[in-house]
Amino acid sequence: MIQIFGHKSPDTDSTGSPLIWAWYLNEVKGIPAHAVLLGQPNTEAAFVLRRWGFETPEIIADVAPGAPVIIVDTNNPAELPASLGKADIREIIDHHKLTGGIETKAPIGVTIRPLACTATIMHDLMGADAEKMPDRIKCLMLSCILSDTLEFRSPTTTDHDRAVAMKLAKELGISIADYAEEMFAAKSDVSAFSDAELLRMDSKEYTLGGKELRISVLETTAPKVILDRKASLMKSMEEVAKEDGADQVLLFVIDIIREEATLLVPNDTVKAIAEKSFGATVAGDTVVLPGVMSRKKQIIPALSV
Repeated sequence: MIQIFGHKSPDTDSTGSPLIWAWYLNEVKGIPAHAVLLGQPNTEAAFVLRRWGFETPEIIADVAPGAPVIIVDTNNPAELPASLGKADIREIIDHHKLTGGIETKAPIGVTIRPLACTATIMHDLMGADAEKMPDRIKCLMLSCILSDTLEFRSPTTTDHDRAVAMKLAKELGISIADYAEEMFAAKSDVSAFSDAELLRMDSKEYTLGGKELRISVLETTAPKVILDRKASLMKSMEEVAKEDGADQVLLFVIDIIREEATLLVPNDTVKAIAEKSFGATVAGDTVVLPGVMSRKKQIIPALSV
């Protein structure tokens, strides 16, 4: 049976898209497949699973040699199982830049499109078969799109993402504004998580200028709740960096409502990165970056060390 998974530290798209594609392969194509995760889903993803009656998929630490797998919502080896090179990779479906470094045993299908969400791509790949989706799968797809676009606020949003989401919401009789508010409230409830868990919750590893960086993003409608913990978070950054073999952890707190990011600045190195990358003037232990909402489109491309 094919295992379908997204990236480590799974968000809503990396949790929902494996389930969507597993449904499609099983029910439409007659190909045995099941969704798995590479870690605990974040609070929003966990809410979406509960909201629409899905069990949390099995969480795996690695893949077995020769195991057939499909990768979704990433193509970055740093976000994937250590033994991926020994697996039988069948397909990649993604909306991120091509990273390189994945080697397959045979030619495979690779779909990478400049859309805001993997689930949008899946809708297109299904073609007319998308109409066969049961409501709970449509709800997952809508959730993924609203999450990745921040209810169309993110600069990654395309007209096509919006059109697919509007179509699904109409068919389901769901108010996008009301449902997105539910999702973002769940995303913003981080009271149960330690500082280290918050720093790893929605993070990606990048090598830039010979430096290993963990880029952490926390999207919230209540940034004060997180920023009130900035002293302990900044202390934990050093510990997480050491444990994860990173040179620095960068934490961006994204205010969904105000459409801005606050970067925590625990040391002179991060201060220099902030000023060089974003043209900002850093006077304290935080800096506000107006209009910055997307790690993929606005943060990663701008970073300079």
